[in-house]
Amino acid sequence: MANKSSNKNKGEGHLAWWQLSLIGVGCIIGTGFFLASSMAIQMTGPSVILAFILAACATYIVFEALAKMSAKDPQKGTFRTYAKKAYGRWAGFSSGWVYWCSEILIIGSQLTAISLLTKLWFPSVRLWIFALIYAILGLLVLFIGAKAFGKVESFFAIMKIAAIFMFIIIAVLALTGVLDGNPKGEIPKSLGEFFSKGLFGFWSALLFAFFAHGGIEVMGVMAIHLKKKEDAPKSGKVMLALLGLIYVTSLTLALLLIPYNEFKDKKSPFVTALADFDLDFFPHVFTAAIIIAGFSTMSASLFSVTTILTTLSEEGDAPKIFSKQTKRKFKMPLPAIALTSLGLIISIVTSLVLPNKVYEYITTAAALLLLYNWFFILTFYQKLVKATKADKIKKVIGMVLVAAAVSGSLLHATTRPGFFISLGFVAVIAIVILVLRKRWKSEELKKEKNTP
Repeated sequence: MANKSSNKNKGEGHLAWWQLSLIGVGCIIGTGFFLASSMAIQMTGPSVILAFILAACATYIVFEALAKMSAKDPQKGTFRTYAKKAYGRWAGFSSGWVYWCSEILIIGSQLTAISLLTKLWFPSVRLWIFALIYAILGLLVLFIGAKAFGKVESFFAIMKIAAIFMFIIIAVLALTGVLDGNPKGEIPKSLGEFFSKGLFGFWSALLFAFFAHGGIEVMGVMAIHLKKKEDAPKSGKVMLALLGLIYVTSLTLALLLIPYNEFKDKKSPFVTALADFDLDFFPHVFTAAIIIAGFSTMSASLFSVTTILTTLSEEGDAPKIFSKQTKRKFKMPLPAIALTSLGLIISIVTSLVLPNKVYEYITTAAALLLLYNWFFILTFYQKLVKATKADKIKKVIGMVLVAAAVSGSLLHATTRPGFFISLGFVAVIAIVILVLRKRWKSEELKKEKNTP
């Protein structure tokens, strides 16, 4: 049975490497960059640029690890399957469920954010109506299948890149005096001005820079659909080079337009940066871009968590019903989609009912849970892939950077509660593993007895 599954996983794909690069951009650029980057700027000032560069480096190291494992042994379950191969069943179980929980919470926050933004045009419509509409549309994207999903995400990626390039062009025109207005930002003249909130401010902002790069797990899931599996590392390099260029350029221009202390919570830094210029159309266009960004990352998360839940079920780490598929031409794991939908509904209700601060803590916890998985990937990938000296050095750098982002959450009042909530999720999953270990051992003993 394992051989059949492996052969199936190594089947012909339909994606070119550049298409996976675009999918990666589509999955990663979301409200974490368009909105949460304002918080990072407030926490650390101009040094936010360095925070994003370090986050990009760590993201590439983690993706390269995933890509090398995928090229050697393509698996639908991606990182959780590799964790299981490296350390055993407990590792695959914990990795899969930590990811599922974190993504469901993040999906809820994305839905809430884009629903709030939509009220710019329809202020009298209730928030839950927008959330419901976007949730249904996200599920429709899920039903179109992997091939069409890749095309949709590529289209979204192009639209998001176009919006950011529009900001870059307008910002350059503003800074060169072509547009009427008065740019008030300044280039830091000393190390103290660059790290305007000190080392602790920089350290605490790292989490938000990493959050803006969340989504590489979806690329890991989609890598199995590459025509040439060995192209996975190349697609990651191109994707992260493009992403780094976009992030660093746009944030630098925003900081040159206005001082860092004028950026506001829950408002895009790019809209804030151009607020003093006579551009009535820009907030509307850019709000639309943020909605597209949030919706596309939400859709990517829905696709990824459903795939992970299906593989958990196939390997006995979730009830078997969740891997049951329809018998039609386009096979769909309806029970898995149903559970994801239920989690989605609970997440939406939670985001609408709980006070803003409380839900911020939960979404911070979800971001931290993603980083726990990144750290875990770096601990086990060299057990499955032969590593060079350079790989070993990169692994250590990646682990240090991820650990810095996680520990930095303890330094700020906004993120500190999220750290403890994330530990609560990990503790619950650990308790479930302890309860199930006896059953797993008995199942292994039965298999050994039945094996001739």
